[in-house]
Amino acid sequence: MADRKHYDRMWVIFLQDIFMSLLASLLSILLFRWVTEPIAGFTWLVAKYLLVSLVAICVGEIILRPYRDVRRFATVRSMGKVMLVVVVKELLMLIVLLTGLLDLPAAHVALVLLADLLFSSLTMTYTRLFARILMKPRNNVKVQAQRRTALVAGTDEPALQLAYEMEKGGFEVVGLLTTDRELSGRVISDYVVYHCASPEQLSRLQWQLGGVDAVFFPKQSPDFVSGTKEDDSIPQVDGMGLVGHALKRSFDVVLSSVLLLIFSPVIGLCALLVKKEDGGPVFYAQERIGQGGKPFYIYKFRSMRVDAEQNGSPALYSGEEDPRLTRIGRFLRAHHLDELPQLWNVLRGDMSFIGYRPERQYYIDQIMACNARYRYLYQIRPGVTSYATLYNGYTDTLEKMLTRLDLDLYYLRNHSIWFDIKVLGLTFLSIVSGKKF
Repeated sequence: MADRKHYDRMWVIFLQDIFMSLLASLLSILLFRWVTEPIAGFTWLVAKYLLVSLVAICVGEIILRPYRDVRRFATVRSMGKVMLVVVVKELLMLIVLLTGLLDLPAAHVALVLLADLLFSSLTMTYTRLFARILMKPRNNVKVQAQRRTALVAGTDEPALQLAYEMEKGGFEVVGLLTTDRELSGRVISDYVVYHCASPEQLSRLQWQLGGVDAVFFPKQSPDFVSGTKEDDSIPQVDGMGLVGHALKRSFDVVLSSVLLLIFSPVIGLCALLVKKEDGGPVFYAQERIGQGGKPFYIYKFRSMRVDAEQNGSPALYSGEEDPRLTRIGRFLRAHHLDELPQLWNVLRGDMSFIGYRPERQYYIDQIMACNARYRYLYQIRPGVTSYATLYNGYTDTLEKMLTRLDLDLYYLRNHSIWFDIKVLGLTFLSIVSGKKF
């Protein structure tokens, strides 16, 4: 409830609207530059354009006060107010542009303002529409992810009735089993049907679903193979499919390349500050376990003293008051800037933007001793952020690691392009709203 109260403060909503509006204006002026010839003094033009945009959106916010609808994020009334603010902003900017205070060619004024109107509408309403999802009570999400999972054999009425009874009993029925190949992939009464006629197929299904706690059989059911043939190999059989993985990898490569270019000045400044503080190494490389159970080195800006683990024993980060943090390191951690070098990990293919947070072998061994399902995560790339990070925060105890695993397995069961877009969008909103991980 504390998180919801924090987000409901009017000044947070006000600043959120201002930020998203300025982001939209930046995108529109960059689009203008992309479709026109090079312009002398373009950087100064961008600065003046953003200043005008800032004044215009502030006037619209003050006049219409949409930030007062802080408990009605996605109603028609609140969305209407947001759109009206955008219209006021564009009208004020049109007046300024027509006076000639900005050196913007008259032929392109309509293009810039239309783009600004579109981007502002999308970005500002996006944050409102997803605000409830962002502030969804963490306990509800964790309870959902920690529910015991089950498969039910059969697709007929007795099987469906058994599935309903098992859900009332606290299980999450993640699918139905069939020996009829033609039914595979269909949805019957909201349950996905999986073809399963051998121990090998059941084993692969376990990988795809991140393991299940039980398989239930109606009293009268077709012949199903009830045993699971254990296989130490790590297939890539999660629900996204080959096309989905190809699209995801393409997105990772393009976005990481663009962000490395855009943030290169910030990366250079962070490196200079880390080096200047104590003369130690700028980057911190730590071995983690990634896709296929193979080790790789994850890169971060060094945020702790050089002797942070001088005794050789792994030690978890204990929060902003961790005495091992350097002054610059504390700032980098608080604003997630220490993780910028992970863009290189994404570009290399060690990681993806969305996945599960990779862990050290030392802690994986402890997790596996309590829940061996961690190995199911090895079929996908670890991520810079994750569904678990949104709702479980930073893990500094074994109990939190086990909760994180439940959330990661939930992500694996529901793995899709749209799920990744949702996680990426909510992560962005979390950072904008100042929510701590």
